[in-house]
Amino acid sequence: MNLINNNIIEQIKDIIINSRNKISYEINNTMVLAYWNVGRIIVENEQNGNIKAEYGKQIIKDLSKELRKILGSGFSVSNLFNMKKFYITYPKIQTVSGKLSWSHYCELLSIKNEDERNFYEKECINSNWSVRELKRQIDTSLFERLLLSNGNKNKETIYKLSKEGQTLNTPLDSLKEPYVFEFLDIKETKPMLEKDLEIKLIKHIEEFLLELGKGFMFVGSQQRITLGNNHYYVDMVFYNKILKCYVLIDLKIGQMKPEYAGQMNMYLNYYNEEINDEYDNKPIGIILCKSKKEIAMEYALGGLENNVFASTYTYYIPKKEQLINEVEKILGGIK
Repeated sequence: MNLINNNIIEQIKDIIINSRNKISYEINNTMVLAYWNVGRIIVENEQNGNIKAEYGKQIIKDLSKELRKILGSGFSVSNLFNMKKFYITYPKIQTVSGKLSWSHYCELLSIKNEDERNFYEKECINSNWSVRELKRQIDTSLFERLLLSNGNKNKETIYKLSKEGQTLNTPLDSLKEPYVFEFLDIKETKPMLEKDLEIKLIKHIEEFLLELGKGFMFVGSQQRITLGNNHYYVDMVFYNKILKCYVLIDLKIGQMKPEYAGQMNMYLNYYNEEINDEYDNKPIGIILCKSKKEIAMEYALGGLENNVFASTYTYYIPKKEQLINEVEKILGGIK
């Protein structure tokens, strides 16, 4: 007969897990602080000796050789250069977050633009990204894609993104342009049916949720809507717990057409009347297509009372330079 109370097990489990997390946090924080101080010592010695750049590189090579003999492989030349750059980039230790690991900071140090780097740093903390997730978001240019999703209004959002990360206050805040599905490993030239794309996205739902962003939970695919004797099916339905609303996604293989907006508007009317609970906000509809013409979209989406948006997707990681050029065009040359 088992006389152990389950409540006792839960209490002990919580104590041990919290202790382990606390130890892990303290170790990580101590190591990040240590590497910052190593960078400080390197920089201060270079400045005090007025060392030229070429001599500075040789000193770090020699320093690496000696430190590896004593302390091990963690002090490679590249790692020492990162420690130096870490101190230069974050000269005030108070600005360094103990919530991020040294591996997080090594990824962040690769970003030259301060606003962009600050954005990814905030998102790492707010969304609890792993190093792998951070690298993926940097590689797919999330910062630029968020700026491209909101047209001319983005002029005023650069500062906000860099200081707060991505905030979801309105449905428009959840959009990206384009969405990147590189995790599906589909060749751009390969013919793809909408049903096949949907199946692949469901199979890679964890990566798709990461790409969608904060607060998204998967509800289901091919969600039936019955109007009279006719049945319609929404490709994919999500719920966003931050915006407190359903998000309906329709997948289109070709170019965006005006009739897609009317169909999505019908879906949203149904969800608003039949599915929403009293505490839910109005649902959002996103039509994901391979391409779209902005002028046609203004007419197709204009005047609708519901939140209907059209965005594009790509099967490969877009070139960062191309996205930056598009952002600069929209922002009137602001860098």
